[in-house]
Formats: sequence, structure tokens, C-alpha cells
Amino acid sequence: MKIESVNVTVFTYPTRRVSDSAGHSHPGPESLAKMAMLTITTDEGDCGYSFAPPEVVRPYVVNAFFRKVLVGQDPFNRERIWQDLVHWQRGSAHQLTERALSFVEQALWDLIGRKLKVPVYKLLGGFRDKVPAYGSTMCGDELEGGLSTPDEFGQFAEKLVARGYKAIKLHTWMPPVAFAPDPKMDVKACAAVREAVGPDIDLMLDGYHWYSRSQALYIGKELEKLNFAWFEEPMEEESMASYVWLSENLSIDVVGPESLGGKHHSRADWVKAGACDILRAGANGVGGISPTMKVAALAESFGMDCEVHGNGAASLAVVGAIRNCRWYERGLLHPFLEYDEPAAYLNSIVDPMDADGFVHLPQRPGLGEDINFEYIETHTISRD
Repeated sequence: MKIESVNVTVFTYPTRRVSDSAGHSHPGPESLAKMAMLTITTDEGDCGYSFAPPEVVRPYVVNAFFRKVLVGQDPFNRERIWQDLVHWQRGSAHQLTERALSFVEQALWDLIGRKLKVPVYKLLGGFRDKVPAYGSTMCGDELEGGLSTPDEFGQFAEKLVARGYKAIKLHTWMPPVAFAPDPKMDVKACAAVREAVGPDIDLMLDGYHWYSRSQALYIGKELEKLNFAWFEEPMEEESMASYVWLSENLSIDVVGPESLGGKHHSRADWVKAGACDILRAGANGVGGISPTMKVAALAESFGMDCEVHGNGAASLAVVGAIRNCRWYERGLLHPFLEYDEPAAYLNSIVDPMDADGFVHLPQRPGLGEDINFEYIETHTISRD
């Protein structure tokens, strides 16, 4: 079996998620957004698919890297293909980004799973068939009745617990919200949520990443009083020394790095330096499923948990395959949006949650996404 073609289909779909000037998602009026579907096809007619925003896979990236490396290769030689693509990142990382690398690597895993008629999480190890989810909120906003005040965060948290969540992670206010960032407002929101849900729900805070050391320490100390489970990304992650200092001065678990580049290599440095208590990686952010598994194995070797960043099929597959991860991140959630309603290009969501707060791993072959190919065909605007 050889890879015969690599193609990208760009299509439109309706959404009520909009991005502010800093890139944070919020509810908004319905509009058309664009999505890209990567298709890897073999000479035996087998296909693998993955989805990403079109800007991740511009035609130059497909022609200069994906096709050059993949066409003619055996898709089961996935690690060799991934390493070949990593080689091309030298000098081209601004084009062949970690997200683009992940896009093609996920499609390879999907192809292999579909060929073997096995879910990817079982190919990766198959540790469990269900996992508890935490509700991950959108960033705070200025929408009345949304997430504009500490009390509204508390009210939404009550609804999430009633839905079945046993843990909630807050993303509080960030620019361009007029008063953000504000450590005291963050703490007020965290206190309101703790009061609303009681002592038995695990809570986490994903902080604004430009706080100073003193601000991060203040927030962390307040989170300790509120019995939060972890504190995430309050400072620039490029400063590993700042996280070493923060971890040494807090008893609450510090989790990271989330957005730092460098794949598993940079995360090994964080472990050695003592910059975090829980390691962090996500399939979309570190270059794919394979490097996320490497991060998880690294964490396990040092007796650490690895909390997988982000929702979606790829991250869910990793969570289903490893032992040292407590939660699946389900979100981003907001009072004005219905998470369980699938995007138009999917027949169903990949991560439905039961009344007890568990997401069951999809049993479809591959990554498990239930793709509406007819919708994509009807709403295609370009092919490459």
C-alpha cells in the first residue's frame, strides 16, 4: 500500500462562534466560517481525514511539504513520515507549523484505523473506554447574562454540575475586555464558582498568560485557599524559570506548558527543571498524536500526570490510550451556546457525555468522527 494523493477541501459551515481581536472565542450572531478537510488516499482506495482551519494548510504547505514527503510512502510507516516532516520544519516552521504537522499526522492515524477497522485510541494502547470530562468555559466577556461577572460564572457553574460535570475549568477575562487582565476579578470569579458548586467539584483556572510573577503568585495563593486542583498558564511559557519559581512557591499544582513549542523536547526540559507539577500537551499544539503520546510517556516516567489540552477526536484518542490523565477537556462552553449540537459537517459530535459526566470513547474505525461528506461536497468552495 502506498499513499497516492494528498488533497485539501475547503468548505463553509454556519457557526455562532466569533473571535475577538485577541483570538478568543465568544458567542455571536450566526455567520459562515471556513473549514479545511485533509484527505490522504492510498493506491488501494483507503482514505484518512482530519480537519483544521484553512490558514493552517495553505496550498504552499500542501505542495512543498505534505505531497513531497507523503506521496509514494507506506502510510503504516507513520513515525518515519512524521520525522521526515519534522526535518522540513528547520527553517520553515513559520509555514510548516506544529498545527499543520498535526493536521497531516492525524489524517495518517485516521487512515490506519479505518484500514484496520479499529479506533485509534485502541491502536495507541486502549487504556479505557470512558473518561470523566471537565467543563472548560469560554473566556469571560461583557455579554449580559453570559460570563460578564463573577456571579454569572457561578450561575453557569451550577448548570454545568447539573449537567453532570464533576470538574470545571475557568477561563476568566482577557483583553480586549475593558478591565482585563485583573487578578482580583479572576479571584472573585473563582470564589463565586467555588461557593456555587460546593467543596466536592474539582476546579481549575487557566490564567491570562501575561501576568507578572507577583500577580501569578497572588492568584495562586488565593486558589490554594479555594482548594482548586490546578493553575494553568498565568505567565509567558517562554520563561521556564518563572514557572520553576512559581512551582516552588505554591502548593497548588502548576500545569504546563500548554502553548510552548518544541514538542516533547521542551517538555522534557520543564520536567527536569521542576517547572510544573502536571505536564501538558495537546495533539493540535505539539505536532500531532504521536508527540503527545511521547509527552505522556515522559510524564509517566517521572510519576507525573499529563493532562491533554483541548477537545476533539485526536486529543480524545490520546486520553483513551493513557493511564496518567484524569480528565478530558470538554469545551469551550458558554451559557449562550449548545455544545452538544454538532457542526453541520458532522452527523454527530465525537465526544457525547452521559449524565454522570463521562465521555465514552468512539468505537468507529479511525479517529471516530462521523463526517457528513454530502454536506461538505455541497458547500465546497475550493479544492487543492
